[in-house]
Amino acid sequence: MNRRSFLKKLIGSTITLFGLTGGTYYYARNIEPGLLTIQSESIVSTKIPASFDGFKIVQFSDTHIGFQYTLTQFHDLITKINALNPDIIVFTGDLVDEPNKYDWSPKLTQLLHDLKAYYGKYWIYGNHDHGGYGTEIVRDVMEKANFNLLQNSHQVIEKDVDRIILAGIDDVILGSPNLTEALQHTNPELFTILLSHEPDFADIAKKHPVNVQLSGHSHGGQVRLPFLGHLYTPIYAEKYVEGNYTFDSSDFKLFVSRGIGTTRLPYRFFCKPEITVFTLNKP
Repeated sequence: MNRRSFLKKLIGSTITLFGLTGGTYYYARNIEPGLLTIQSESIVSTKIPASFDGFKIVQFSDTHIGFQYTLTQFHDLITKINALNPDIIVFTGDLVDEPNKYDWSPKLTQLLHDLKAYYGKYWIYGNHDHGGYGTEIVRDVMEKANFNLLQNSHQVIEKDVDRIILAGIDDVILGSPNLTEALQHTNPELFTILLSHEPDFADIAKKHPVNVQLSGHSHGGQVRLPFLGHLYTPIYAEKYVEGNYTFDSSDFKLFVSRGIGTTRLPYRFFCKPEITVFTLNKP
């Protein structure tokens, strides 16, 4: 960490300490974490086939169920996602906060099963899914809920006579990500979307035949202050924190979700939780 970053975090943490002990504490602890927003993004590319024009993908990420986020809240989330009538649903990791300590309920599996998308539901591992001896537990729950795991693998999505590629890598921190394996035997001419829990993997993905990367992990920083921005993000979410990014050297785009839940500290401040609706558009 350089001197400027250190001072930013020191000043920001001091402001947060004093601010959250006053009137903003209640808001950051009890109000903003529940202010779910629906972010709409248009993805425009000449590689998008004609039959996929208007195709709708809904991403949700980082629910961290069990840490200040309940199944009742998750039920409301499921209802909101289904109301969007997605063609595909993607979950980009961190289902529960501590898999080995979480009191797993069949209700969670049922809620995940209740999500509906005509062209399928897909997911990738996050670091919390692998952590706490949760790898097999989370995989079993998602399988029972009819979610398809993309772990260094891909799926060809077919609509009419056209196709696009949806690929996913294993978690960067605790897994064994292999993008070459994930894209093996794919046609580089097809429009390709990559799911990667950690957004900073974009610096690798942009060198491959990938058009869009969807990520989470950062939580947008959870706490953001005017002029200072986010105070802290985890490893591999230090460069790309929230929103969308374009890269001058290619038509590659990165979208980073602020996610749903919280972790470490149960606060959100100027960083509302979100789900994202992506609409594919052929120019």
